[in-house]
Amino acid sequence: MTRYKKQDPEITRRKFINAALGAGAAVGTVSLVTTLGAAKPAFRLTPDKAPPQEGDILVHADASKEGQPIKISDLSENLVAAWPMGKDKDGNNVIRKGEPNNQLAVFRFEQGGFEEPGKDDHAELKLDGIINGQVVAYSNKCTHAGCAVPNDPNDATKLFCPCHSGQYDALRGCKVTGGPPPRAMPQLPIKLENDQLVVTETFVTAPYGFLTEGDWEQYREQVKEILG
Repeated sequence: MTRYKKQDPEITRRKFINAALGAGAAVGTVSLVTTLGAAKPAFRLTPDKAPPQEGDILVHADASKEGQPIKISDLSENLVAAWPMGKDKDGNNVIRKGEPNNQLAVFRFEQGGFEEPGKDDHAELKLDGIINGQVVAYSNKCTHAGCAVPNDPNDATKLFCPCHSGQYDALRGCKVTGGPPPRAMPQLPIKLENDQLVVTETFVTAPYGFLTEGDWEQYREQVKEILG
């Protein structure tokens, strides 16, 4: 007796047809994905997607007040959600909420509480970008996975990310004090002008989604060229 069974021609024929159909479907899928990928429009920077710019004012992000300028009297240690609002090329107001990193957390603390973070804290705090030594603004996107970060319920000066337990210190440049975030959430320097909170420069360190400070600096330069 032979060790091998003779192959049924009909089974062989079916296997060949099935393999051919499977290969054809795979090629068709790849072609479709390639076509769709080619059809995807290229990213175009629009005013609403630009990072905060010098001269922007901070406005409420809460639905009931969205677009209204934030006043000092609106602020407390519990963060106030904000967007930067600037102008388009025609001089019309535009809220820059097309870029998720522009979702801001604005705080008002007691004077004298802020401390410059240490060199190894992966954070920067511009004390001259804090209004009256009390009011500070940060991008409110965790640098680990981009989640919004509320106050720690036990300490309003601390932020606690609900997604993966990242922790930040709002009085020290939002430096990381616990969890997986790779770096601080970036400060947005602001000043007080006619009872409005006005941006003096864009984020001082890289926000979520930028791997390095060099990538962020390069992007900032590109934005300057596009927006003029």
